[in-house]
Amino acid sequence: MPLRIVFMGTAELACASLKALLESSDFEVPGVVTQPDRPQGRALKLQPSPVKKMAVAAGLPVWQPGCARHPEFLSLLASARPDLLVVAAYGQILPQSMLELPRFGGINVHASLLPKYRGAAPIQWAIMNGDAETGVTIMKMAAGLDAGDILSRRSIPILANDNSSTLHERLALLGAALLVPTILNYTGGRIVPQPQDESAASYARKITKEDGRLDWTRPVQAIWNQVRAFTPWPGAFTVLSENSAHRLLKIFRVTLEENRSGPPGNILQADKTGLVVACGQGALRIHELQLEGGRKMTVGEFLAGHPLTAGAKLG
Repeated sequence: MPLRIVFMGTAELACASLKALLESSDFEVPGVVTQPDRPQGRALKLQPSPVKKMAVAAGLPVWQPGCARHPEFLSLLASARPDLLVVAAYGQILPQSMLELPRFGGINVHASLLPKYRGAAPIQWAIMNGDAETGVTIMKMAAGLDAGDILSRRSIPILANDNSSTLHERLALLGAALLVPTILNYTGGRIVPQPQDESAASYARKITKEDGRLDWTRPVQAIWNQVRAFTPWPGAFTVLSENSAHRLLKIFRVTLEENRSGPPGNILQADKTGLVVACGQGALRIHELQLEGGRKMTVGEFLAGHPLTAGAKLG
């Protein structure tokens, strides 16, 4: 008989894993658990999570408890008779009482090479910190934040042209590909869970908008990592001063100019090939940007309406 798996996920990262479960004849998914609809956009209209959209399209029951540890929800979950809980980017820490309901407990798909980067934003912090690689860990869930025993791991390089969006997509597919064989091997008794090395654990805290503020006195490599890490959200930004006005300028696609230098924040070059801005060490060439209240555009488009010359300053 197929394993009965209740899937718990919310963010886009989880969708590939849910798709992999639905496409396998080894599993039956009696229901999907996701976070309640949230207000989004200027009108603050309630919007379903990406996982809810996929589950509804597949005709699956969807449960959206405000608190996953509520007794009424635990009773509902028990009535689904799951053999296993599979969790990916769900957004709540689950109680031990829930993990004890299925005979195989719960497993989690986490987008880092645990024990490194436990927490909410492992993809962004891996790029921000200049790591050469990252990956996916599937762990047996336990009390505590991402602290369960490891069932499987797989790594991939972080590419020079990666930002958090592109790396997110690659890790989502990697996790989905790893999930099905891990479940079959784990429930078949062919995996010995390995405890995490607590001495090597690190925490990837939640990202805030202020994390995107650029400090041009830092080395260019650090700023390059920061732009990539926080694209598309919250976005890397600086301040452009024009005619006594100060407006936020979001920075998107950038490349390194390690052999150029000048006072940090000064624009060394401004033409259709990019804005070259001096950093504490080296310089950064900006290719795409967005002025507060405007649209994202190439530097060439931007300069057509906002002429800048060498010597102007950002920050």
